Parts: sequence; structure tokens; C-alpha cells
Amino acid sequence: MIGRIRGTLVYKQPPDILVDVGGVGYDIQVPMSTLFQLPELGADVTLLTHFVVREDAQLLYGFVDERDRALFRQLVKVSGVGPKLALTILSGMDATEFARCVQRDDLSALVALPGVGKKTAERLLVEMRDKLKHWLGQWAEGDSSVSASVYTPASDRVADAEGALVALGYKPAEAARMVAAVNDDSAAGSEDLIRRALKAVVSRK
Repeated sequence: MIGRIRGTLVYKQPPDILVDVGGVGYDIQVPMSTLFQLPELGADVTLLTHFVVREDAQLLYGFVDERDRALFRQLVKVSGVGPKLALTILSGMDATEFARCVQRDDLSALVALPGVGKKTAERLLVEMRDKLKHWLGQWAEGDSSVSASVYTPASDRVADAEGALVALGYKPAEAARMVAAVNDDSAAGSEDLIRRALKAVVSRK
């Protein structure tokens, strides 16, 4: 099993990135909680990984934070939750936020995420409650700030942000509305727009 990757970040288009390790490029899918912490292209990056082998594919998922990888591994054990949906959940909230969501029985925050229906959300709250009840006491608050992205033209920022949200499961029209609602001159780049859009969806519930 591939448990860690260290190399040069050569491509990132949410949720996909490419890391060059000694001349070999590894395609890795990452949640937004990890994407926001990645360095600029060309920089060294180290990711904890989870390797999934299927009959038709071999998939690699990457995480900056061990807490996020641990939660991902617990999520995929829940009935009806596969790697794609687990990635979507971790794109809408990090591990600490998810733990608090479970602690509060916050069904609406989970249903706000694409692909998470009421029954799935209820199953998540029930099955994850015992597994997460001790996490909040063990996990210190992390720095939730996001480094400013390199400036890109507004049209490119919007298109990249909308494309990323569609990749996460939102419908194109819905993604466009989400980005438009948070897009202003203070947005540093597409990653900032994605972060704002995801936070806005959860906070409205």
C-alpha cells in the first residue's frame, strides 16, 4: 500500500493533482481541505495517502492532515459512502468540523453537501458518533487560514471554481450560482472562491 507521497507538485485542478516523484507522476485526488494547504506549482509537497484498488482502476487519495485521512478511512466504511462521497464530505468540512457536526447531530449541515441525502446523513450521524466522540478532545484547533493564491483573471477564477464544484457533484447551474454569490474583488483566486462557496452552502443550513 502507498501510505505517503513526497515529490514536486506539477499540476492541480480540483480535485485532481499530479505529484512528480523521481520522474514518475502520481495522479492523486484530494479534498478541498487539503487543496487549500498545498504549495504553489513547482514546490515540494508531502501527502499522506490512501490507496484504493478496484477491478477497473487504482486510485490514490491524498491528505495534508492525518486527521482528514483518518476520517476518510472511517467514512468509506459507512454503508453507502464510497471514496468519492467521502472526498466531497471532506471538501465541505474538515475533520474537526465534521466531528462537531456529529456531536451536535447537525443533520442539515450534512444534507447541504452534494450527494448526501437525508438517509445517508442520518446513517453517518449514527455510525460515526461512537467513533468520533473522543476526537474533539484529542485534536487541537488547526489554523484554518488559507494562503493567498496567485492572482488570476476574474473569468479564469470563476471558471476554475465552477469546474471544481461540478467535479465535487454540484450541478453546473448550481455551481455557477454558488460562485456568483461569493465572487467579489477580494477573492484571491479560484481556491478562495471554492472555499467561500462551500462554507456559504453549509452556513445557510
